Amino acid sequence: MKFCKKYREYMQGQDEKKLPGLGIKNLKKILKNCRRDFQSQNHLHDVQTCPHQCSVCDGTFFPSLLNGMSAVVGCFNERAQKLLEIHLASGLSKCLIWFKGKNHGALIQEGKDLVNYALINAIAIRKILKKYDKIHYSKQGQAFRSQAQSMHIEILQSPWLCELMAFHINLRETEVSPSKAPAFFEGCDLTFCDGKPSLSCQLFDSVKLDIDLTCSICLDTVFDPVSLTCGHIFCYLCACSAASVTIVDGLKEADPKGKCPLCREAGVYEGAVHLEELSILLSRSCQEYWEERLRTERVERIRQTKEHWELQCRSFMGV
Repeated sequence: MKFCKKYREYMQGQDEKKLPGLGIKNLKKILKNCRRDFQSQNHLHDVQTCPHQCSVCDGTFFPSLLNGMSAVVGCFNERAQKLLEIHLASGLSKCLIWFKGKNHGALIQEGKDLVNYALINAIAIRKILKKYDKIHYSKQGQAFRSQAQSMHIEILQSPWLCELMAFHINLRETEVSPSKAPAFFEGCDLTFCDGKPSLSCQLFDSVKLDIDLTCSICLDTVFDPVSLTCGHIFCYLCACSAASVTIVDGLKEADPKGKCPLCREAGVYEGAVHLEELSILLSRSCQEYWEERLRTERVERIRQTKEHWELQCRSFMGV
């Protein structure tokens, strides 16, 4: 079965869940019409490609794909966030959630469905951009992927995919026996190389996702990890330091134009995501290191909190 047909059938099965798709059939139609019109206008029926940077394709194909990708990534992020909030809920909130029928098995199935949704759309994006490059005999598709990544609508760069990977490992190693837990990912593991951790997962078409879990500021395993919108992960305290804000104010008070300390992309702090599932995974896998960081960070947090309130008191008294 061709992928386009497989993708359409998959998305038709998601209608009840109201999951947006890419409109891959329409995108392929745009490319087909472009090549046909070019051949007809120029009487070149043996030509298989239309011109580089075609105004017809660029004016319709890329905007349509951009809208589709934005809808898919937005939906995936929102649903993954809700799923993980349910999993991490405690006390009365957890009781209410379970009362509504969100049991353990339902969460696992929903997580698996979300991963399938993310991966099949990632494959669809990859294939339609290859089709574009074939039609135009260009590398515009590759340039578009870079643009999509910079706009944070590349689904494989989503911090919530990282969180689902950690969620998968946490379930596999703690709450459900490996023989009974349905797999979200194939070969998803927390690995250590020379004491440095990373999340690795084999996805599709020989694509492997590797997420480095070393903070590039303190050069240690990320503690209380946070992902900036550019996709780079740092310790929360290190990210606050890089953004020139205190731990009391938090990243919400960072300069809207603040730059990532690693890639120097601007405006990356406002949409930062706290990686709670990853934090749980690392705390279980690196217990001695985690306890030591807890002690040292507690001292720093107390110091910053004390300085913050002393400053507030002086400002209030006009000193």
